[in-house]
Amino acid sequence: MKRTTYAGLVDEKYLNQDVVLKGWVQKRRDLGNLIFVDLRDREGIVQLVFNHDISEEAFKQAEQIKSEYVIEVQGKVVSRAENAINPNMKTGKVEVEVSQLTVLNEAKLTPFNIEDNTTASDETRLRYRYLDLRRPEMQQALMIRNRITQAVHRYLDENSFINVETPYLTRSTPEGARDYLVPSRVYPGHFYALPQSPQLFKQLLMGAGFDRYYQIARCFRDEDLRGDRQPEFTQIDMEMSFMTADEIQEMTEGLLKAVMKETLGIDLKTPIQKITWNEAMDRFGSDKPDIRFGMELKNMADSVEGAGFKVFDSTLENGGQVKAIAVPGGADKYSRKKIEEKQDYIKRFGAKGLAWMKVTEEGFAGPIAKFFKGKEEAICQAAQANVGDLLLFVADKADVVAASLGYLRTSIAKEMDMIDESQFAFVWVVDWPLFEYSEEFERYIAAHHPFTMPNEEDLDLLASDPHKCHAQSYDIVLNGYELGGGSIRIHKRSIQEKMFKALGFTKESAESQFGWFMEALDFGFPPHGGLALGLDRFAMLLAKKDNIREVIAFPKNSKASEPLTNAPSVVAPKQLDELYLKTEMPKED
Repeated sequence: MKRTTYAGLVDEKYLNQDVVLKGWVQKRRDLGNLIFVDLRDREGIVQLVFNHDISEEAFKQAEQIKSEYVIEVQGKVVSRAENAINPNMKTGKVEVEVSQLTVLNEAKLTPFNIEDNTTASDETRLRYRYLDLRRPEMQQALMIRNRITQAVHRYLDENSFINVETPYLTRSTPEGARDYLVPSRVYPGHFYALPQSPQLFKQLLMGAGFDRYYQIARCFRDEDLRGDRQPEFTQIDMEMSFMTADEIQEMTEGLLKAVMKETLGIDLKTPIQKITWNEAMDRFGSDKPDIRFGMELKNMADSVEGAGFKVFDSTLENGGQVKAIAVPGGADKYSRKKIEEKQDYIKRFGAKGLAWMKVTEEGFAGPIAKFFKGKEEAICQAAQANVGDLLLFVADKADVVAASLGYLRTSIAKEMDMIDESQFAFVWVVDWPLFEYSEEFERYIAAHHPFTMPNEEDLDLLASDPHKCHAQSYDIVLNGYELGGGSIRIHKRSIQEKMFKALGFTKESAESQFGWFMEALDFGFPPHGGLALGLDRFAMLLAKKDNIREVIAFPKNSKASEPLTNAPSVVAPKQLDELYLKTEMPKED
């Protein structure tokens, strides 16, 4: 029989109509002459009633069904009794009196209950992902992801973008992370790389005259994982010719506005606020600031200098910073022990310590309070602190201060429930440094990627003092997460060669790695730029999840393996022979 509608959509408009429904048994309740069954599908749950007097055969069948059986029912939609109405369900005012039941498939006892707020471990959920995906909250999260992509396609199509696919098998190029390599059988000893992004190909499309490109693009990076990273991920990738950075940002804001409206029914106010990278680091200690709450970093140099506290004075004398955050109401919330725990944590950022004072009616209290008698008013004014607040100070180099206080700001805000979780706060971070120093590589690397155009006024510095250059780049940040980033690209060979030289490439190595791309620049490339939004991260934030695995159908775990299929796995010796490869297992310690 043809299904009439989804179970979760049955409401009063179907009253007194016969319907055919198909789905899974959520649970069964046997009350003697009546059996109640919750039927679940992707749209929700509807209550079925099996009455011995209406259909003896269906009633007897219902006595045998169990949770997760797949069934088909035919019956009449009727109103629930007044005292049985469930206002928390879309179908809560009706139920279906079943006249015919067909069991389409039986089910074994599942390893965990198919319901929201499961207590199953992440590993178990991933091992049985097809069962985990039956849970309503997982289905809703993936539907939100689907609504995002549908809104993206509509908006970009309406704005004359062309959807173009780029290769998955390409050449290995240094873009900031390790490549996933694919050996070639046809060319022994040679390897393809899975793309970290479609960066160079979308720029080539600009040179080819496709002035507005987009793609829902799969990307691959062999890097350490965390809550908002996966080895394979998806980005909403865009590139535009003959547009300024402001125009690209305006186009992106239109896209975000369409997505928020179509996905959650939220009217996003534009234009979106812009702050420079320097301002973000100065005020929030982060290049992806969460602006839903205050507690900003404050420069305390003028108010604490010369007070006799050696740590502060020596840091300032050596060109460092002394900054603080004032935690509203934190004096009573944080004990010495809790503060010391915070101090231990920020050592990973290079901080040597965490100084603190509590603001009381009588003045300052705490281990360094004695140094600042008579300076209470100046310090409180500089930190914007009030009685009952906790003052947390870090004195060190600028990057250490920013990382330490930036972490404290966000972690304490979460602990003290200072964040309005219903809010979606977007902000542009613009005017980035062109380069950043990598401790891992012990050299400067491109802050975004090697194809980013410097600011016009910094072009001369690219050859003489490149590390002072700023980039025509921009990130869009949502609720403290980098949602996406982009830049105006280099479209002239002469500038691209200077960029490679600043990154430490020799002329020969640049030609070897990117000669094919620079040759393309010789054939009349237009000015162009673009942006990529992280689809997984966007869906995570709109679905109110804290890990992108919750919005990916079949993700990897924190060790980059897939418990469902046991990937990665060893392959047959014949396959290795065809690729002229040998493997050697690492020795155990």
